[in-house]
Formats: sequence, structure tokens, C-alpha cells
Amino acid sequence: MSAVKETGILNRDIAAELSRMGHTDKMLIADAGLAIPNATKVIDVSLDVNVPTSVDVLKLILKHFSVEKVIISRATEDVSPSRKKEFMDCLGADMPCEIVPHPVLRDELTKEVKFAIRTGDFTANSNIILVSAGGPRWYCER
Repeated sequence: MSAVKETGILNRDIAAELSRMGHTDKMLIADAGLAIPNATKVIDVSLDVNVPTSVDVLKLILKHFSVEKVIISRATEDVSPSRKKEFMDCLGADMPCEIVPHPVLRDELTKEVKFAIRTGDFTANSNIILVSAGGPRWYCER
């Protein structure tokens, strides 16, 4: 009988990409409508309208992935401020959050991420870039 993965991130593409992430690498969790460049690897997990949401995916990713900073677009603050609050509630009040103009996120940063997870989220501008951290398991003498 062969073994089946039963814990952690079950999506094998997401699990594989997370294992390739190094310190300061970036990944994107995107809503259903964000234009993502063809050259950027996209893992599509959208199933239906708002299934899953970007917040749903963020919560699961954070169980298995350390983040040192996030990047969101000014449009998230302007158009969907409650979504920004949901993101930050997941991350904690002390998480650094860089706000960039939406064209910068859409046209430039989407080219820099190692990969993107496209969700079924229909909340406008529900896009967040996670910058990988070393995480709490790393030992630092000083």
C-alpha cells in the first residue's frame, strides 16, 4: 500500500513551491481577477466564487510558512479596507506591511514572485505578497 500525504499543505504543487522558497523570496496570493504575467508560475485553486478566498489561503499558508513582511497595493486600502484588516489580523499587528501603488504590484512585483496562488476571491484587490522569513526555528546566538 502506498502512503498518502495526510498533514500539512496537501496541494502538491503548493507544497513543492513552498519547499523551494528561501529567505526573502516572495510568493503571491491573488484574487480571481488579478492579471498575472504568463512567465510567473500560477497554481490555481479557485473552485467557485469566493472559494477559497485569499484570506482562507493565507491562514493555511501561515501554518507552514514564516513571513517577515507583506506587500499589498494601495487599492486594497482604498477599495477593500476590511480585506486589508483581515490580512493583518492573520499576520499580527507587528508584521511589517509595505503599501505600493496597484500598477507596481500588478505590473512589476508579479514578475518577481517565485509563484502565485490564484484563489476564487471576488473581493476587489484581495492580493497579498508574502516575503519569506527565516522563521522561529532558526538559532541565532546573538
